[in-house]
Amino acid sequence: MLALASLSGASDADWARAGADHADLAVLGGIALDADSRAAARELVARGREEFLPADPLAFVDAQLAALDDTPIRAGMNVRSATRDPIRAAATVCADHDAVLEINAHCRQDELCAVGCGETLLRDTDRLVDYVAAASDTGATVSVKVRAEVDGVDLPATARAISDAGADAVHVDAMDAEAVVADVVAAAPELFCLANNGVRDRETTWEYLAYGADGVSVGRPSDDPAVLRRVARAVTDWERRRGGGERVDIDGEVPG
Repeated sequence: MLALASLSGASDADWARAGADHADLAVLGGIALDADSRAAARELVARGREEFLPADPLAFVDAQLAALDDTPIRAGMNVRSATRDPIRAAATVCADHDAVLEINAHCRQDELCAVGCGETLLRDTDRLVDYVAAASDTGATVSVKVRAEVDGVDLPATARAISDAGADAVHVDAMDAEAVVADVVAAAPELFCLANNGVRDRETTWEYLAYGADGVSVGRPSDDPAVLRRVARAVTDWERRRGGGERVDIDGEVPG
């Protein structure tokens, strides 16, 4: 699988449509859902970052996903919240569109971490598990975006915990520790594993797939058709190289 990874303030339905010829999944967002996360996002905008700050975040999620209902690419939505209930509400919207709800335990901006969003969730497994269980209860497909090389965080143990809570997938930003993907897969083999960071060509794609990832995602160059063509070709060639083994999609099903 090839996914397009969310880029704050840039990854919307038009962006997903532009990559639909090459990718299987497009994760839109990230979207700040509750008052604290939205306040943090406004601080980010004030210092020059792009962020989505619609008046009604849930209506925005619904409208963006609806805009992709007639496209072959599957949609997902990366969300941030300092509280659980907005996660559940966004997951309900995602379930209505057969979209993936991706909980952001990844962003490391100080403003977001200060209110308990993003990377902070990696250090608070109980709260992250609570978010996952709330989202899973809606029937949505649930992914968690995580980051490697966070001090004091055992990423394979976190993967095991979110799997037990009902997650379907883990989206690993490997940073400079690509081999951590193998550890995550070994700890929670039932999770669909997307690997991210530096995916640009055959070499980088095959490295992650060799570590056991089920797919890769492209972030910053996700609007570059040349990069997407190279990575899509590498994913296809890897699947052929494996000798026709069964592919399992993000919901754990073998495509018909």
